[in-house]
Amino acid sequence: MNLQAPKNSFAYPVLVADIGGTNARFALVDGPDAPTRMCGKTATAGHPDISSAIRNAVLPGTNFTPRTAIIAVAGPVTGDVIPLTNAAWVIEPLKMIADLGLQQVVVLNDFEAQALALPAYSGGDVEQIGPGEIRDATAKFVLGPGTGLGAAAMIHAADTWIPVPGEGGHVELGPVTPEDFEIWPHIERVGGRLGAEQILSGTGLPRLARAVALHMRNERAFETPSSITAAAKDNDPVAVKTLEVFVRCLGRVAGDLALTVLARGGVYLTGGITPRITRFLTDGGFRAAFEAKAPHEALMAKIPTFIVRHPNPALEGLVAFAKTPDAFAVDMQGRHWKSAASQT
Repeated sequence: MNLQAPKNSFAYPVLVADIGGTNARFALVDGPDAPTRMCGKTATAGHPDISSAIRNAVLPGTNFTPRTAIIAVAGPVTGDVIPLTNAAWVIEPLKMIADLGLQQVVVLNDFEAQALALPAYSGGDVEQIGPGEIRDATAKFVLGPGTGLGAAAMIHAADTWIPVPGEGGHVELGPVTPEDFEIWPHIERVGGRLGAEQILSGTGLPRLARAVALHMRNERAFETPSSITAAAKDNDPVAVKTLEVFVRCLGRVAGDLALTVLARGGVYLTGGITPRITRFLTDGGFRAAFEAKAPHEALMAKIPTFIVRHPNPALEGLVAFAKTPDAFAVDMQGRHWKSAASQT
């Protein structure tokens, strides 16, 4: 029997890592049929670089030495030196290979990793908002308001899932409702424009709250997104109105992106802010804005939307890729480094 090797194969054990601005999360995959072993998280500020974090926070807890590392980072992967947007680390794959004795390193965009998780979600991994049903083998989209506004598509073609990272979080966001037209003049512009991330993110939420307070002629001030979500629980009028406008805008942007790829496989909301605003996402305003896409309201009503409840969506996507690389058409050019020994 002539067995053909898969076009992509990784040497096990595989270490997967989700590197954020504050924390780095790790897991180990010992083989294609082995359960995932979570290795916890560590603060990026507690280590000078990723190699140090792996040596001190991961390796002491395992008898296995990883041979491959697959890493998700916030930002584009454009060369051998990859600075993180919101942390002091610089990812240098060739240095990691030398430091840790790895055979290969793969670096992906963080929302590309989240897209890789979408096909396998089931049960308690997600909570549906509103109507719609998933159509099998059709495009999906993930959108995540966190520190920024991440976005990625998952396209299905030729019996293969194709993750498509991008910068959809920076699309323009203008006023639509009469209330919007009263609030928008008070929103601070960045670079002379108002992109979605400038409102729909952890940095944008206080910016929106300031505009809402001015609109309401209320001197209430918020400095952090957590202070806004906490005040909304106590029914503070500025905080409540801010989150009502926030989810309405999020619904509009999610609907625009769903139309762009005709995401009949669903739109999935992740990010640090999403789980804190469930009450507002499920009260009808998000879905109403999502579906208000004339002349395609009937089409939009059929596209399901979900809150992702999985605790580690990026790691889940990286694990799926590590175990079944041939199930995905991931562009590896310029993002896959090998040791000299593994190339011989």
